[in-house]
Amino acid sequence: MADKIRLAGIAQQSLVNGKGLRKVYFSQGCTHHCKNCFNPETWPFVGGQEFDMDDLLHKLSIETYLDGVTFSGGDPFQQADKFAYMAVKIHQMGFNIWSYTGYKFEELLELAKTDKNIDIMLHNIDVIVDGEFVQELYDEHLKFRGSSNQRIIDVPKSLETNSIVIIDF
Repeated sequence: MADKIRLAGIAQQSLVNGKGLRKVYFSQGCTHHCKNCFNPETWPFVGGQEFDMDDLLHKLSIETYLDGVTFSGGDPFQQADKFAYMAVKIHQMGFNIWSYTGYKFEELLELAKTDKNIDIMLHNIDVIVDGEFVQELYDEHLKFRGSSNQRIIDVPKSLETNSIVIIDF
């Protein structure tokens, strides 16, 4: 495991990327290329900037005023080895973790069968907002998501019950 993660940026305090006051790590790299993506500058895997993960974690550990952390992108699951490491450490600190992804939850479950890092992420993330952004399904009134096909999923309950548990806001 390398000690660096490539990020497009960090939002130090956000109220729109999950419930409560959150720090957001924007992953660099995404192959979904959704039409009218909010962050197309995050698509190239060579863009952004490299950060030392332990440095980021140390800084986060003293930010006790935060309600949680969000992984966005890009697509964090396309840097699963890095975000798995971050998710385990962040969860150990007691922070709630949300993640956005262009993958459907069912796809992640399949990928997790052969990719231990995706499995680790799934077992350390509390909420996933899944699915690609679809311009034709855009609704400005949706909370924490951009298009109506995207679901807000309670990951621990979904894994426990072996069925997708939707959180309704």
